[in-house]
Amino acid sequence: MFEKDYDVIVVGGGHAGAEAAAASANMGSKTLLVTMNLQNIGQMSCNPAMGGIAKGQIVREIDALGGYSGIVTDKSAIQFKMLNKSKGPAMWSPRAQNDRMRFAEEWRLALENTPNVDFYQEMVSGLLVEGDTIVGVRTSLGIDIRAKAVVLTNGTFLNGLIHIGEKQFGGGRAGEKAATGITEQLVDFGFDSGRMKTGTPPRVDGRSLDYDKMIPQPGDENPEKFSYLNTDILKTQRDCHMTHTSALVHDLLREGFDRSPMFNGRIKSIGPRYCPSIEDKINRFSDKDSHQIFVEPEGWHTVEVYVNGFSTSLPEDIQYNALKSVKGFEKVKFFRPGYAIEYDYFPPTQLKHTLETKLLNNLYFAGQINGTTGYEEAASQGLMAGINAHLKINEREPFILKRDEAYIGVLVDDLITKGTEEPYRMFTSRAEYRTLLRQDNADLRLTPKSFDIGLASKERLKKMEDKHHKSNSFVHFFRKTSFTPEEINPILESVSSSPVRQSDKLFKVFSRPKVTMEHMLQLESVSSFVNEHEFNSEVLEQAEIQVKYSGYIAKEKNNADKLHRLENVKIPDNFDYSKLKSLSYEAREKLEAIRPVTISQASRISGVSPSDVSVLLVFLGR
Repeated sequence: MFEKDYDVIVVGGGHAGAEAAAASANMGSKTLLVTMNLQNIGQMSCNPAMGGIAKGQIVREIDALGGYSGIVTDKSAIQFKMLNKSKGPAMWSPRAQNDRMRFAEEWRLALENTPNVDFYQEMVSGLLVEGDTIVGVRTSLGIDIRAKAVVLTNGTFLNGLIHIGEKQFGGGRAGEKAATGITEQLVDFGFDSGRMKTGTPPRVDGRSLDYDKMIPQPGDENPEKFSYLNTDILKTQRDCHMTHTSALVHDLLREGFDRSPMFNGRIKSIGPRYCPSIEDKINRFSDKDSHQIFVEPEGWHTVEVYVNGFSTSLPEDIQYNALKSVKGFEKVKFFRPGYAIEYDYFPPTQLKHTLETKLLNNLYFAGQINGTTGYEEAASQGLMAGINAHLKINEREPFILKRDEAYIGVLVDDLITKGTEEPYRMFTSRAEYRTLLRQDNADLRLTPKSFDIGLASKERLKKMEDKHHKSNSFVHFFRKTSFTPEEINPILESVSSSPVRQSDKLFKVFSRPKVTMEHMLQLESVSSFVNEHEFNSEVLEQAEIQVKYSGYIAKEKNNADKLHRLENVKIPDNFDYSKLKSLSYEAREKLEAIRPVTISQASRISGVSPSDVSVLLVFLGR
């Protein structure tokens, strides 16, 4: 069936697998995507949404690098919101509600229209290994398929076990069987594995809900989009709705706690801290008698509804009785109950920054197999694994993003350096340089890097260069152009800002907190310049951020430069930490296990103190 070897085999067709296959293929590798069900490529297993706080920045970064997630999101969106708009631009986070069926369809079509991608539907049950190098995969039918590199993106399928109350059964997702064989083989090779859990809420029939009793949650009045390419902006949107649980709902849920797998010991693995089940919320926040429930439509035309905030593994009768007592859900009809799922993962400290495993050459892990949670986190890892698999087999330098270059860089560095014992989710607070890593400038940060390695297209690069040139010229205009008190003071008075007595540069007055681009466009000199150069809203936003936050941006760049000095201090591959008796025992143990590449990476390992870093610097002659 497979007459020739592939360059890259990607196992799994979820968000990580789809991005990995697209990246390696678009860079020129002959790629095979093997998945258990070709109908579920790009499936939204949980909520029908992309983006959100920090996650939206990741989708923008994927798009800037030449990935597909932003394009697919735009083509299947039913609502768009920019979150945290009342805060500074480092916190602005795009989020879209999506049509679940269209999202998967757009992913399938995007991959089918990508040259170099082949497809095969079957379960991969084993890996082909020669010495310490992966050379292919073996399917459940016993078919061997050879490749130069393999990317595993198994999601929640590795020995997946679904829990609903006291019932449990094997499965990687509702209605789909679990994948077996791979975990056991990897453990035999010396890999450490663990178990994690995640959950999902019930899906219900929207025709049975009373939306008049809920609070509408519309999209933005002037919606934006994710992709930097020319995808369409939404002209019409679907509302979501919000309702709340109550003390009665909580009491009804508590009746099933003794039958809950989370409380009776059936589930021993750790779930996502920041996306707890409804029973976990009731237990952890016992002082609260109400929690928000977001009612999210699954698409333009389907009546299926996702009950966000009601993730649960309680018995189905308990779920039903409790949800009926939520305002607007009195006559609710279930499509399917919520459930929890346990699955195998591999602690990511066993990986290099390229996401290649340390034990087996040319084997890459991406997505929930690394202990992360979320479509966006998975997709970004798939993209990076696909890129690096292609680069490795072509004997090219690896592609690694630093912490001050991308949220993706923060994500990978956190996983590799710190590991995770609970499902890892990205937050803006995890990024120490988040003022640099905004959603508005992902193309400026990353598209040139991606173009240099052969992934981002010339079209992307040209659009980025045009935006960069125009926004810089606009900032320069503000720096060199003066205003008079007569023209600026009426604007300052309208926002209760102190008037000026003499002329000065526009840059200075624009830097004031209450003065916006809208105010500046009231000035004849500014509006004429904008019209003359035909600046779009993207250029206006970029220029405004660069003016108003120039001090913060300069400070973070300075801090990042200091970090880079430590990044340049390399640690030899076979460094013997046991020789350094001045290191703490914990530091020696952690450094030996993780094998950091640089002093900077070593400094971020939990258990390595500043004094341990000083010892390393002295020993390395720094």
